[in-house]
Amino acid sequence: MKNLQILFILFSIIIYTSGCSEKESASMILINGKIATMDKNNPEAEAIAFQDDRILLIGSTAEIEALKNETTKVIDLKGNFAMPGFIEGHGHFSGLGKSLIDLNFLKSKNWQEIVDMVAEAAKTAEPGEWIEGRGWHQEKWNEIVERNVHGYPYHDELSAVSPNNPVLLRHASGHGVFANKKAMELSGITAETLSPVGGEIVRDGSGEAIGMFEERAMSLVYEAFREYEKTLSQEDLEKRWYQAIELAQEECLKKGITSFQDAGSKYFEIERYTKLAEEGKFDLRLWAMLRHSYEEMNNNLEQFPIIDAGDHFFTCRSIKTEVDGALGSYGAWLLKSYNDKQHFVGQNTTTIEEVTNIARLAAENDLQLCVHAIGDRANREVINIFEKNMKANPEKDWRWRIEHAQHLHPEDIPRFKEWGIIASMQGIHCTSDAPFVVDRLGEQRAREGAYPWRSLLDAGVLIANGTDAPVEDVDPLESFYASVTRKRADTGLEFFTEQKMTREEALFSYTLGNAFAGFEEKDKGSLEVGKLADMTVLTKDLRDCKDGEILEAEIVYTIVGGEVKFKQ
Repeated sequence: MKNLQILFILFSIIIYTSGCSEKESASMILINGKIATMDKNNPEAEAIAFQDDRILLIGSTAEIEALKNETTKVIDLKGNFAMPGFIEGHGHFSGLGKSLIDLNFLKSKNWQEIVDMVAEAAKTAEPGEWIEGRGWHQEKWNEIVERNVHGYPYHDELSAVSPNNPVLLRHASGHGVFANKKAMELSGITAETLSPVGGEIVRDGSGEAIGMFEERAMSLVYEAFREYEKTLSQEDLEKRWYQAIELAQEECLKKGITSFQDAGSKYFEIERYTKLAEEGKFDLRLWAMLRHSYEEMNNNLEQFPIIDAGDHFFTCRSIKTEVDGALGSYGAWLLKSYNDKQHFVGQNTTTIEEVTNIARLAAENDLQLCVHAIGDRANREVINIFEKNMKANPEKDWRWRIEHAQHLHPEDIPRFKEWGIIASMQGIHCTSDAPFVVDRLGEQRAREGAYPWRSLLDAGVLIANGTDAPVEDVDPLESFYASVTRKRADTGLEFFTEQKMTREEALFSYTLGNAFAGFEEKDKGSLEVGKLADMTVLTKDLRDCKDGEILEAEIVYTIVGGEVKFKQ
């Protein structure tokens, strides 16, 4: 019996020591690179190892190669720059995909190009089929339309090329639509149709609608469009939606984006996203804000929050609402009149009472609140609502966000820091809007409070970056370039460069800053042992390359969960 005990002890020792000596191995290693980790304690490295979907080790190439075995996938970075995967901090995921199906006018230089594209679409459109498009912006055209109201063209040319098919073209900002004659007829628009509260039917001097519908007035045309959609099969509509999601994924991955924060989804979309994640059909990580009215959400939030569904591929823990529109369509709600539209201060598109009710709903259900506010009046009103809620529970980690926060009164900037409000801003909006901001706001307001990144950062405010795609191209490099230069890439026009970010600040705003803004900094945003293995590899070092080289950078790899999802 004693001999058996001795043999058992010896056997246990052998098993233990052999287990201890077994080399820990990695499923993938990346070596010979220049890696910016965004980890203050270990900011740079040349190699990294993954074990399945998590980071195993970060260090030198020699250290990481020691983790290699016969099954380890090895990627030689060949001196290329690697960083935590880009996180799109504010975009519209299904909208991005839809923009890749419909007519896309983001690159259109003038109204005639848009009319020509619609004319081509009308040639193959079925009788009664609506022609959809998005991305046009009258302030960015290279020529002014001869007949216009506030820069908007008349519908005549559009109606002429598509007399039998209704046309619905969404403004780049998403805060206005342009309709042709057929669409207005189906919508019942006449000289007597009143503009709704929070919106405007743009008319000429004789009172005739020219075709432009701003903010809440868009609903007048969309009602007719929704009636048309009811005539289509649900199967076709659903198939089109899933096609858009697939296209959005592909577009993001090829541009280095590993996570996407969606700024407003409906219940049916949240349900579909959750299912896609649980079925393992997402190739990037999606984080979404639920967007409905107070009435629709009240007593209907039992299933929220949804956190890390499908092994960290889908989360919905936030509610989205808004208080105003966009500057380009005169929808931003201002404290004083527009400089180029006197006696008009913009649109309060959602009542303060409604937003206050939604804020209470978010607080009661422990959900994050994200509010669209662009004008200085809109931002002040939102901060006031936030402050009232936060005072009731000052110890809580709120992280409530103002989406866009584009035009601030200088007195309100310290209030962001005081209440821990996140400024979810999009770098590319600054340079995209630059040609008309001074016209809208005047020199002083534009200088002091338009996209005031430096002022916010110096006050200790966290800025989350993004593109607002499909309002702008989802490409993070264009937004990064705008953030660190405040210069247009096409014309070189600079916009108050004293407010630009440093390279490090801009990288933070697109990685760890966005992760923090979504309560995900423990899993994303920096390359640290134990975090998700999400990385972007580029041909240029964004920390110190020349300004012009930022836009020349190419995505070499996009890695999500330790798997290569895009390769150059």
